[in-house]
Amino acid sequence: MTNRNPTTESKSWYAIHTKARDEDRAQSNLSAWGLETCCPKLKCVCTLNFTGRAVQVIEHMFPRYIFARFNAENILKVRFTRGVRNVVMIGDVPARVEDEIIDVLRSRMSPDGLITQQDEFDEGDEVYLKAGPFKGFTGVFNSRLTGNDRVTILLDTVRFQGRLIIDKVLIEKRPPVLRAGPEAPPN
Repeated sequence: MTNRNPTTESKSWYAIHTKARDEDRAQSNLSAWGLETCCPKLKCVCTLNFTGRAVQVIEHMFPRYIFARFNAENILKVRFTRGVRNVVMIGDVPARVEDEIIDVLRSRMSPDGLITQQDEFDEGDEVYLKAGPFKGFTGVFNSRLTGNDRVTILLDTVRFQGRLIIDKVLIEKRPPVLRAGPEAPPN
């Protein structure tokens, strides 16, 4: 974010601080004013307290913040839009967000606003299940399935090795196991 004279510029991107859980409302209302907005979201996995079941939820990438493109002379119109708490300021000047930052976010966004995350798994990677009914089990990453949200892993248990198709968000790379060298015999 940089400081510039807002009256000499045309439309620029600015960070908007929204009211709690009103990101979608603020985005909708700003769009109704004809402003271009950017509100990236992520798919996250939450575990239900009572059942222990893992469910996917969509959360905002920047809780309580969205981005809007407008002329800084219209700051009052933006500031008093329903769902908006304020425009992020540096001193008394709105904090401008560089176009390149918004371009990077938008390049990774699907039409519904979800950020597509880069795949971090390669065939043969050791993984462990961080949620769901197989939580704590380990296996080997095998392949991606169409849709990019499901994967196949080879599950290892004490007496069974099988193939499991599971949501990708339920697994995580297993950290390398550090093995200590041979211990010196006691004197």
